[in-house]
Amino acid sequence: MSMFIGENPAGRSIPKKESGAAKKGAGLGNKSKKQFKWPFILKLAVSIMIFAGLMAAILGLYAVMPVSETGNAVIKYPENWVFNWQVIGVIDRAIDWLIVNGDPIFSAINVAILRGILIPLENYFLWLPWWSVILIIGLISWFTAGKKFAIISLFLVGLIAAMGLLDLACETLAIMLTSTIVCVILGLPLGIIAAMSNFFDAVQRPVLDTMQTMPTFVYLIPAVMLFGLGKVPAVMATVIYALPPIIRLTSLGIREVDAHLIEAARSFGSTRLQILTKVQLPMALSSILAGLNQTIMMALGMVVIASMIGAGGLGVEIHKAIIRLEVGRGTVAGIGIVFMAMVLDRVSQGIARRSRVRSSISQ
Repeated sequence: MSMFIGENPAGRSIPKKESGAAKKGAGLGNKSKKQFKWPFILKLAVSIMIFAGLMAAILGLYAVMPVSETGNAVIKYPENWVFNWQVIGVIDRAIDWLIVNGDPIFSAINVAILRGILIPLENYFLWLPWWSVILIIGLISWFTAGKKFAIISLFLVGLIAAMGLLDLACETLAIMLTSTIVCVILGLPLGIIAAMSNFFDAVQRPVLDTMQTMPTFVYLIPAVMLFGLGKVPAVMATVIYALPPIIRLTSLGIREVDAHLIEAARSFGSTRLQILTKVQLPMALSSILAGLNQTIMMALGMVVIASMIGAGGLGVEIHKAIIRLEVGRGTVAGIGIVFMAMVLDRVSQGIARRSRVRSSISQ
């Protein structure tokens, strides 16, 4: 008994396989639908021609125009189109309004940071004997980065003490840790919200770009106007500068968690809070700690600059060396900051490495 093509003995249809020619024809059809892409050499040639034509037009414009008219609107940007003074006035009025109406809030923030975090940390570090500071840093380095770097850290901190910079380094460390704590308190929730909401992520991304690209000295002006001179404005300026990395990498780490893990947790009846705290945050911990490492490094750099507004610490030595043109003093203080940065960087990297090892073992 003959069977129809495409049917099995049970009467069920069998999908026909496309021939190679049919597949090739379909592929050509799809390629024809794709948008034409210019080759790189063609793009380069067209760009060079446009640039050459533009330069020729500008040279012709200068040749035709008299020298006395080179300051008109064709060459120079018209002054009546400039509106920078209006923008400056708006910003100044906004800051004045904040100073007058927000004084209770800024005073409360000042007291909370100064008495709640900064002063206790600084007093504790300065209370410790010099040798115990070296030993504690060596123990932390051994626990996080291994025994080899523990020996190196003992040597580096010992050199800082031998250069007479240990107390200043403790002040710098206190300001940097305070700024980092505030960055973590603000950055983790903002990063989590950015990971959960595409709209919030799209809104905060240009804000973070502005915070990272703005010149560092600009942050000192509103900090001084709102909080006065001292260590608190230095902390606030440092927070603004060092906050973006931990927000970005927290959001990135949560977004990169495997969707299958989230679906598995949801299938077992986990709530959104349980999924966040028991699946997403543990899996994103290595990315979060990488953001913390960048935040620490940026905070250390900003704390040194913030010595100009009374932050204290090792930045004061560099500031004095700049004013008095003392190259040796500035070099010694700079070496102390480099040693601090090396120790903090390796310790924070060691913590992130240990978290990655734990997460890989748990998987």
